[in-house]
Amino acid sequence: MSIPLVDLRAQYCAIKNEIDQVVAEIFEEQRFIGGHHVTSLEQEIAAYANVNYAVGVASGTDALLLTFRAAGIGPGDEVITSPFTFFATAGAIVNVGAKPVFVDIDPRTFNINTDLLEQAVTPRTRAIVPVHLFGQCADMDGVWQVARKYNLMVIEDAAQSLGAAFHGQCAGTLGDAAAVSFFPSKNLGGAGDGGMVLTNDADLAEKVRLLRNHGQDTSYKHVFVGTNSRLDALQAGVLRVKLKYLPQWTEQRRSHAAYYTQHFQHIEQIKCPVEQERTYHVYNQYTIRVPRRDDALARLRQREIGCAVYYPIPLHLQPCFRELGYRKGDFPEAEKASLEVLSIPVYPELQRHQQDEIIENIQQHLTDVT
Repeated sequence: MSIPLVDLRAQYCAIKNEIDQVVAEIFEEQRFIGGHHVTSLEQEIAAYANVNYAVGVASGTDALLLTFRAAGIGPGDEVITSPFTFFATAGAIVNVGAKPVFVDIDPRTFNINTDLLEQAVTPRTRAIVPVHLFGQCADMDGVWQVARKYNLMVIEDAAQSLGAAFHGQCAGTLGDAAAVSFFPSKNLGGAGDGGMVLTNDADLAEKVRLLRNHGQDTSYKHVFVGTNSRLDALQAGVLRVKLKYLPQWTEQRRSHAAYYTQHFQHIEQIKCPVEQERTYHVYNQYTIRVPRRDDALARLRQREIGCAVYYPIPLHLQPCFRELGYRKGDFPEAEKASLEVLSIPVYPELQRHQQDEIIENIQQHLTDVT
């Protein structure tokens, strides 16, 4: 029997009655844009993360984009971030007319190396965007040390880390604002695209609310030139059901991660994820480093075991960013990681016998290549 990388069907089956009920309710109401499910989800996410404001938008990408726009980041500005992340992080920077400036990663956590941050600051730098990759918060003490020194904004890319914590404080509340994604494969995923901006800044939250709805504050009165980036009521309804289970699902992910680490940590050829001291990792992905990664990938796929490479090409080497002037070798840790990382199933419904099969196949791969 195949083992998917993420089993959304198993998740749905476990809460099918609740999901079907809320979807039926929304269809009965026939109110698909805005409404009480959207406002309730915003309130519930704000309470979950312990933040003052949560503003639902159409995707995690839009959460970044609208936050940048609300913060006044645009042409002529530079924004520091990681080259080892999903494209949307840098894409949103470029799409507001600013320039992404990359800083290499910490090889242990895959997050931005804060020891290298200060050397990337220029007079044009407006913000730092730490990415809490794979479900673990970046070193926010190091981020803020540089941000305060140079009066920079801190905008978290928390797309993969809802529920994670740094020194007891929730991801999404560690900067001036944060972007969250509800893409279906996320630890809190909808039935399509969705996102949210989290902040304690009332003015920024209000501006995002306006920007997501064509910049209008009342019907047909447009204060800004915004866009259409509203979170659908159907998505909000589904997410409200799932949010109740997120703490339980997170603990199941952490249990699966601990089981993998227990079996892999003494194998020299494998580097397991490192959970930093005083952080709480939610394991949106369980990502190992393994020799001859592509061979391991092929072996698992041949045996119908879900796996993926996040990410095979660092952002500074993407063709569309050629004009930024980066070259191969500029960020060696990100480049090395792109050749070695392999993400394996860690979704909450994963069974121990399935994990054992995954572990056995990875161990057999190591036997074959040594």
